[in-house]
Amino acid sequence: MIRSALASLAAIATLAIAPLYGPPPGGAPRVIQTNAAGDNLHLIDPVTNQVVGVIEDIEVPHGVVISPDGKRIYVTDEALSTLDAVDAKTLKVIKRIPLSGRPNNLDVSRDGTRVYVGIAQAPGAVDVIDTASLTRAKKIPVKGAIHNVYVTPDGKFAVAGSIPTSTITVIDTATDTVAWDLTLSAGIRPMVFTQNPDGSTKEIVVQLSDFHGFALVDFGARREIRRVTLPDPPGQTKETQGIQGAPAHGLALARNGKLLWVTSKYYGYVAAYSLPECKLLKVVPVGSHPEWLTIPPDGKNLYVAVAGDDAVTVVDNQTLQVVKKIPVGFVPKRNTSGILHTD
Repeated sequence: MIRSALASLAAIATLAIAPLYGPPPGGAPRVIQTNAAGDNLHLIDPVTNQVVGVIEDIEVPHGVVISPDGKRIYVTDEALSTLDAVDAKTLKVIKRIPLSGRPNNLDVSRDGTRVYVGIAQAPGAVDVIDTASLTRAKKIPVKGAIHNVYVTPDGKFAVAGSIPTSTITVIDTATDTVAWDLTLSAGIRPMVFTQNPDGSTKEIVVQLSDFHGFALVDFGARREIRRVTLPDPPGQTKETQGIQGAPAHGLALARNGKLLWVTSKYYGYVAAYSLPECKLLKVVPVGSHPEWLTIPPDGKNLYVAVAGDDAVTVVDNQTLQVVKKIPVGFVPKRNTSGILHTD
């Protein structure tokens, strides 16, 4: 009986861990880290965990995304209020596209034809960039200045969040028009999405201003259904300097959709939760003021932008332990990962 029970537990563990990993597609996997207090971005090879390239000449880079074909990198340039298109092979800016205002974060459509840019300058908007002509094709009015924009995993929606109006705006990517919006009790910070078995969006996992945790929004019902507060480690002093209303400001979801990572800027850790039950698995100290998180296509490690340490901390998704700390530029915040094709 004991042997049978142990075998069953081992099988369950294998099923839980295996989907975290997957062979990367062709090309070179890269983590791209923006440096909020500098004029460059660092490229990290997730195989060696070494910096292998630097994108220069983008003052105050905010958000970054890799095109689906891996041939371009798009960066929002706060200093010039432009979207900067970067060639993946040369790492040089090939065009700066004027936007309707100062940008924050961005995402790219699943077919690569459009980039959605959140405009943080009042009154706010989502600018739509045509990637064939590298011109601004449309400005979508929304409720308030936009902090972040994300395209859902199925590609059907672009979801924008506003801090001043506490509003989530859902845009239909087939028409580039607003489908619906939802106002919560606090400003909208980072988001990730869980999926239904058919690939459609199930929930928005969202962090909120002045809340040390995350909330769950039922996408179909269009309502908040739960909040989870991050733990306060016993005996540890809470860091409140430089929080800027965002005590928790980074989310990442593992490939299997069952492991959620959440940052705590208060205490300098990332917390691992199992989904859908939102059970805390482990708290992992990573450094001062952890910000954004990204998981490359192979799913092996989590990469944490540690703004206060000018570094990226690497955490193993299986052991839930820190494996390396990589020096980058000044005040690293937003990041992304994917495959670059340089042929």
